Amino acid sequence: MDADKPICGRLPDSQYVELAVEVFGMLADATRVRIVLALKDAGELSVNHLADILDKQPSAVSQHLAKLRLARIVSTRQDGQRVFYRLENEHASRLVTDAIFQAEHSLGGTPRHHHPEAAATDEATA
Repeated sequence: MDADKPICGRLPDSQYVELAVEVFGMLADATRVRIVLALKDAGELSVNHLADILDKQPSAVSQHLAKLRLARIVSTRQDGQRVFYRLENEHASRLVTDAIFQAEHSLGGTPRHHHPEAAATDEATA
């Protein structure tokens, strides 16, 4: 009966709320947040390159990437035997950026992202 009506995911009773909580849960890990930030900056990286950036063992990074891939936050591209990871879309990096901005508020004072010159720089890189 209502199958042809678009569903707004931003309403409190939306069926997407539980899925959003799962996304937050997936990003509730410092290593995974750092992976998202690294991929946001670089675009595409191999496991070994990410491991170097994060100063973690490749096996540990690989496990985090597998979880992010299952959650469709990252996707892969194979080049020979090497696998490169990239963000599936801009939403995870936006969530992480906004969470960091929120964290800046917990320090008190005026956060960097509220300064006009910083806001312009942050917006250009978001």
